[in-house]
Amino acid sequence: MTIRWGVSPIAWCNDDMPELGADTTLDMLLTDVKAIGFDGVELGNKFPRDPAALKPIMARHGLAIVGGWYSSNLLVRDAEAEIEALASHLALLEAMGSSVFILAETSNAVHGDRGSRLDKHPLLAPEDWQAFGERLNAVARYVGDRGLRFAYHHHLGTVVETRDELERFFDATGDHVGLVLDTGHALYGGIEPLDIVRTRPERVAHVHCKDVRASRYQDFRADGTSFLDGVVGGMFTVPGDGDYDYAPFLRALADIDYSGWIVVEAEQDPAVADPRRYSQLGLDTLKALARQAELA
Repeated sequence: MTIRWGVSPIAWCNDDMPELGADTTLDMLLTDVKAIGFDGVELGNKFPRDPAALKPIMARHGLAIVGGWYSSNLLVRDAEAEIEALASHLALLEAMGSSVFILAETSNAVHGDRGSRLDKHPLLAPEDWQAFGERLNAVARYVGDRGLRFAYHHHLGTVVETRDELERFFDATGDHVGLVLDTGHALYGGIEPLDIVRTRPERVAHVHCKDVRASRYQDFRADGTSFLDGVVGGMFTVPGDGDYDYAPFLRALADIDYSGWIVVEAEQDPAVADPRRYSQLGLDTLKALARQAELA
């Protein structure tokens, strides 16, 4: 695999706030995704989870299933129980020919709670990182043995949000525990995505590109706004419409010979930010910069 271009359906239909894009059908979503020029799309709440139903839909649109979010509970159950719990999700990805397994720890996450605050997130005690890491190691090894690239999703409102927490995550896990390097979550977590590419290239298993509107985020954070209300308020957008300079980032990916999916992702209200127009801007921006960076 060289570079393949994917998109998250969250711009059309939001999993955490299903009222956003509630009237959008899967056919409408996939028609847009294909017309924009993407190679694939991640799973979302509009997708059937039976491969017998999903395969002909994706074949009709000529699109691949990139992968899809899986919520783990490794802080409260062991690796064996988690492996049992993820079996159906993994089987779907295998049946669809997906190459990446995205996992985020959500047992105590608050990003889906509109009563939470951007300036507060769950913390993992120093003595708990080793056990968490050992469980992640085991799950990632199992997923890797099944032929998929394991990618842990750091995320606002979870135990892996800040630079210090990401370093603890790296220290507690082996290199087979890859990372979804999400530019938007990284920047708001105080992490420079470039630094991760340069210092931990072996961990970059999957890339999410969403841009930031930092002044809005700072206002929301100061006001005690929740993550979801920040999303509705437009703290994220697509590459080419926000504050982050993606040119050095794509050059850094080229420097490490990154091979895999680059996914455009922008959590916005589709009634305010037209998904087709914004996703087209995101893809066009990244493709132009990738050509300049000679990112194959």
